[in-house]
Amino acid sequence: MQISRIHHVAYRCHDAKETVEFYQKMLDMDFQLAIAEDKVPSTQAPDPYMHVFLDAGNGNVLAFFELPNSPRMDRDGNTPQWVQHIAFEVPSMDDLLAAKARLQAADIDVLGPTDHGIFKSIYFFDPNGHRIELAANTGTPEMMAELKRVAPDMLEEWSQTKKAPRHADWLHNGEGFPGANK
Repeated sequence: MQISRIHHVAYRCHDAKETVEFYQKMLDMDFQLAIAEDKVPSTQAPDPYMHVFLDAGNGNVLAFFELPNSPRMDRDGNTPQWVQHIAFEVPSMDDLLAAKARLQAADIDVLGPTDHGIFKSIYFFDPNGHRIELAANTGTPEMMAELKRVAPDMLEEWSQTKKAPRHADWLHNGEGFPGANK
């Protein structure tokens, strides 16, 4: 099987209109289309919904469902808030800092920038409680190649020990990428 790309990623929202307006205003996403039904096409269950689709750039589509007859949505109480999130790439650090200023001007709490060694990120929540990350890449091709090289060993070690492997400590230990001086 060959997958060509992600068609869309769908999440639930409290209010479709509020959600579309947030993503249009805060992240400049274009509202592409809306689908509304009184029953679910795949199951035929009687459950009205509004399904909205936003252009996240480069053929990436972010979608939301508003389900007025279902209990109010909530986050998974067994998963920390920082784990489940939607991450979008911005072209540069200047764009990241401009986005942070724009969000803060709209009274949205923003965390960061956080340095992840190969990219820097800011974090905030949309009106539905979904955590959003905006990331600007800072890694070099050499750094990315090294991370790819050690990934299988890291995964195997994690699988056996459930402790963080040290193969890529250079991402966060402040010493920098070891191959940078070669």
